[in-house]
Amino acid sequence: MSTIEHICLLGFGEVGQILAADFQAAGITQVTAFDLLFSNAESACTRAALAANVRVGANAAEAVATADLVVSAVTAAQDVDAARSVVGAMKPGAYFLDVNSVSPGVKTQAAALLDGSGARFVEAAIMSPIAPKRVGSPMLFGGKHAQTFLPLAQQLGFSGARVFSDQIGRASAAKMCRSVMIKGMEALLTESLLSARHYGVESTVVDSLRNLFPGTDWSTLARYMISRSLIHGRRRAEEMREVAQTVSEAGLEPHMSAACAERQDWAASFREAASVDELEAMLDAVLSRVDAEKTSC
Repeated sequence: MSTIEHICLLGFGEVGQILAADFQAAGITQVTAFDLLFSNAESACTRAALAANVRVGANAAEAVATADLVVSAVTAAQDVDAARSVVGAMKPGAYFLDVNSVSPGVKTQAAALLDGSGARFVEAAIMSPIAPKRVGSPMLFGGKHAQTFLPLAQQLGFSGARVFSDQIGRASAAKMCRSVMIKGMEALLTESLLSARHYGVESTVVDSLRNLFPGTDWSTLARYMISRSLIHGRRRAEEMREVAQTVSEAGLEPHMSAACAERQDWAASFREAASVDELEAMLDAVLSRVDAEKTSC
């Protein structure tokens, strides 16, 4: 396969929508998508697909039937199910790029399903938020088909991608271990600064962080990281459960990752507070909801 002409996206959330737009900008005229939420004609992803001039597949198997490349961008819990839904439906030799944030063990399961059916499975780990650099985000490719896929991917705009390993799971291990830190910091900042704001000592806490880690604008960083939990907490909690599984697969008890998943899940209940621009005001918006819920109980 020297070129990719038809791409199918499994999952049409934030990542799927960004990739669809970037593929079209790269000259791909045949872009198809399938998402479980397409069953609701009024869902946000259905409206987004129609607005983006992306063909909506009737089901997963139909959507991938003629695609040269299938990109799986579903929720972590749906990773293996998404792979299973297209087993035997993809044309022989088509690539299946799994960009989902799941444990090495889950990637291995998905790869076994697809490689056994004649498709070519490529593991991908996105090593940054997707929004700033979009399709050009830093990515680690893995698996026995990663090397042959890389030049095709670069034609599509994957400028930040590189082959990491010919073994499935290593790229995801790097991503998951990174998430212990990144999502963990989000959860720690949320818990620390909400408590500090309650006691009226948040400025002292932030100043102490500046002293310990000079050169970082901790007010801006904290507001950004906490807001990411408020907006994407559900998805982050799901990813952190995969991170906990990754830690378990390494033979360790995932105490920190499991707790982080709980805090991320909790944060998602306060999504509207993320629209507040200032750190202290955003913390107050969350705390006022917490106090109101305590009163109502």
